[in-house]
Amino acid sequence: MRGELKKKLEKQQYHFSGDHAAVKLCHWMKQSMLHERHCYKQEFYGMSSHRCLQMTPVVHDCTHECVFCWRVRGFEGEERRWKDPEVMLEELLAEQKLMVTGFKGDPRCQKSMYEEAREPRHVAISLAGEPTIYPYLGAFIEQCHRRGMTTFLVTNGTFPKVLMDLDPLPTQLYVTLAAPNKQIYLDACQPRVSDGWELLMRTLEALPSLDTRTVIRHTLVQELNLGWEEEYAKLDRIADPTFIEPKGFVFVGDSRKRMSIDNMPSHARVTEFGLKLANLLGIELLKEKPDSRVVLLGDKGQRTELEL
Repeated sequence: MRGELKKKLEKQQYHFSGDHAAVKLCHWMKQSMLHERHCYKQEFYGMSSHRCLQMTPVVHDCTHECVFCWRVRGFEGEERRWKDPEVMLEELLAEQKLMVTGFKGDPRCQKSMYEEAREPRHVAISLAGEPTIYPYLGAFIEQCHRRGMTTFLVTNGTFPKVLMDLDPLPTQLYVTLAAPNKQIYLDACQPRVSDGWELLMRTLEALPSLDTRTVIRHTLVQELNLGWEEEYAKLDRIADPTFIEPKGFVFVGDSRKRMSIDNMPSHARVTEFGLKLANLLGIELLKEKPDSRVVLLGDKGQRTELEL
């Protein structure tokens, strides 16, 4: 990783393991610790926001350059020395403990929450980059599960074979589907691989065979990919996920260099999209979190909370 890129990420409070893995405290963890406001993952799935390790095994490499992405860009093609998954996890957990130290003396933070935050029980493999590039992803997930931690893996779906061969699978697998058709995919996701759409379609086709909870995430951007509910529904039928999450784009981070605040859909517009999609698929709107502009779709009566 180039020195200037790493310095930029460190300024944004990224902490590293080697030159490819990173952890960062998310906005909702801080809100949970100080103001009792929680991430949608807690509201939807029962994951405690203050006990979440938000990390990535591949911080600066991705097969997409999505125009709506808030993350720092800095792709490079040189060979990297991959960290051993157990060592990587140990180092990231140590960095998390270091980062939460500042909450200890804050009167707004309960002592019990501070102590729990030092012992994460959930790993969100989603911070930046495309995690399925990491060659030891299955072994890393296994290390997390051995420690009693649940795992959420978020992927852009351009490595279907990795997902089909992954052992063990994460507790919950997210695939981001940010386009209803190939042309909008090319415009919105700007893939760095020539067959990105075809690879994504193979991932959708593989999802029903994977023995874990699956989620299709529709990241919705006003005037770019919001609408086309019938086309999204056709793709969702192929994937047959446990849940669908329509979520509004947020005008933060590096996305502000390319997008406008007008590209942020309101929660009402996201809900409207979700209800239309649910009607087409014969499912229900199960939950919503307006301050995150996200709704959860699934079968009526489907249990959303994980067995923790």
